[in-house]
Amino acid sequence: MIRLLESSHPETRKVINKQYANEEKYIQAVQEILDNVRRRGDEALLEYTARFDGVQLKAEDLRVKEEEIEAAYSRVTEEFLRAVRRARENIAAYHRRQLQNSWLETAADGSILGQLIRPVERAGIYVPGGTASYPSSVLMNAVPAQVAGVKEIVMVAPPAADGSMNPWSLVAAREAGVTEIYKVGGAQAIAALAYGTETIRRVDLITGPGNIYVTLAKKMVYGQVNIDMLAGPSEILVIADDSANPAWVAADLLSQAEHDVLASAVLLTPSRELAEKVQQEVMRQISRLSRKEIITASLRDYSAIIVTRDLREAVELANEYAPEHLELAVANPFELLGCIKNAGAVFLGHYTPEPVGDYMAGPNHVLPTGGTARFYSPLNVETFMKKTSIISYSAARLREEGPDIVNFAETEGLDAHAWSVRMRLLDLEGEK
Repeated sequence: MIRLLESSHPETRKVINKQYANEEKYIQAVQEILDNVRRRGDEALLEYTARFDGVQLKAEDLRVKEEEIEAAYSRVTEEFLRAVRRARENIAAYHRRQLQNSWLETAADGSILGQLIRPVERAGIYVPGGTASYPSSVLMNAVPAQVAGVKEIVMVAPPAADGSMNPWSLVAAREAGVTEIYKVGGAQAIAALAYGTETIRRVDLITGPGNIYVTLAKKMVYGQVNIDMLAGPSEILVIADDSANPAWVAADLLSQAEHDVLASAVLLTPSRELAEKVQQEVMRQISRLSRKEIITASLRDYSAIIVTRDLREAVELANEYAPEHLELAVANPFELLGCIKNAGAVFLGHYTPEPVGDYMAGPNHVLPTGGTARFYSPLNVETFMKKTSIISYSAARLREEGPDIVNFAETEGLDAHAWSVRMRLLDLEGEK
């Protein structure tokens, strides 16, 4: 049963101020995996794949072969392939609008300032396995990388018990421009991408969500490589008024609760009548869903329906929660949009359920979780880019600003800095 609370109830604060998993008990295990892969390379990867995935592979089996990808195409339907290609085009079109240009600006004195924007050479994308298949995650990670111009897009994912890879993910990878695919998951996959092994060359950036081991591994290798974000369990928060269809709202809450027992689904509404109807609908709809055990745990432990004083309080609580997904299931959603400060993605109106963003609309579904929408952005083209500053001073500009630079350097006690500028100023004075 999903809880129904008043906004003034003490339990409401516990829902809004999400409690995170205790990382301490995982850190030592993850560090051991990282160190082992860094030291022993492929040998460690194969051992962990046997231990955690129950698959005995040889080093030459790690990389997915062309014939495996071709076989995957024979296993998927034309309907799936059509959906993948439509989604790919929508995602690419949206992310192309994020592209930035390098620029140079020349001042009247001849000095030049600018910025070079270049993609990373090699990006690694992590695709989860486990309880579900995620070809959509392949597209959401790989297509922005391709749009950015990344030359080498490397995908890692855990293999099935028979050593095969999910055919839908393989097809999505080929359609999205992935250049290499490896049968390895978990923290050991992150280690391979960060440090490199005999088979897997290291990358410059790692993106994609995973379990607590994957997330901690990304956190620990940051600095050796760049990462996109530290993703946690899925979240949805719905703000709804009397215009909302309770059955639709219930279905949207369930769409996130089915991800994980740690996922959270929250409804904020000033309408007690709607709240009670949604609660009833949630319980009615669970019975026909295949992942009802996961959903039941999520709803019991991390979800709630909260009756607020009004829509204004609902927005205030939503901004404090900073959800991964925020639905505005209200009569005039654009009136509320300007008040939204913190959210990974906002879905406006009764005909925009969260799954349209997961699969087809175009914006990225790799989003900040756990309240990090306060300072993180969704995965985007810029994630795969790096910027280089360009500086070219003219003699006139150095003559004008050099004394101030010397002053800064001497104030900070950096005499060599000051001298490198002062030497030039002395020579420029001699040229007069």
